[in-house]
Amino acid sequence: MSDLLLERSDGVAVVTLNKPKQRNAVTYDMWRGLAELFQDLDADQDVRSIILTGAGTDFSAGADISEFDAIRGSADASKHYEVAVDAAGDAIFSVSKPTIAAIRGYCLGGAAHLAMSCDFRVAEHSAVFGIPAARLSIVYGVSATRKLLSLVGVTEAKRILYTAQRFGAEDALGNGFVDQLTDDALQAAKEQAASMAPSAPLTIRGAKYILNGCVRGNFDPAEADRLIDEASGSQDYAEGRRAFSEKRPPRFLGR
Repeated sequence: MSDLLLERSDGVAVVTLNKPKQRNAVTYDMWRGLAELFQDLDADQDVRSIILTGAGTDFSAGADISEFDAIRGSADASKHYEVAVDAAGDAIFSVSKPTIAAIRGYCLGGAAHLAMSCDFRVAEHSAVFGIPAARLSIVYGVSATRKLLSLVGVTEAKRILYTAQRFGAEDALGNGFVDQLTDDALQAAKEQAASMAPSAPLTIRGAKYILNGCVRGNFDPAEADRLIDEASGSQDYAEGRRAFSEKRPPRFLGR
């Protein structure tokens, strides 16, 4: 049985962390697999949006600490491990399509990094969040910390990281960590994906690149201009103008 499951339907890809007996704790191999999987989905023209969720009762309890002695037991090994973690988060963050984390139960530590790498976070009322790095004498990575800061602000980010305390779904909605509470996170995520399906893929790609670059403070203006020009010269732009004049919904193909 694979630790990562992939289902596709109506342009929506659902990626599931699949270790429910271990609360979907993420192993080193899973970090690497997530990076490869999201890169593949980014290149798949038939996929319009991606949902990330967990099997069973939890999104994920975070990194699989049981393997730390074997593969994260020294400073050098820790650095190698963090490269894999950041690669997974960055692959999700950089996908040119909308991404939604559907969260139930635990969303802790490294799993919070995965959720924060998505464009949107939909959580059930049962969800529990936290970053326990201060209980392990680990410094949460720069990429993940920057994402946390962009969502909750500097004071709340310090509180979360300094105390390592868990917080519930209502608090996560209040501090900006999640943007929607629901009784069924996966269904709500699918509905949100469906609401974005008619939108122009080139518009989403360009807007996401610019917005994510503003969050990181390091986007390339030349690449932003290229994406703007690509959309302006696209078949989809011509289709959008025709649809407007003909008073019908546009049919965008992403080119």
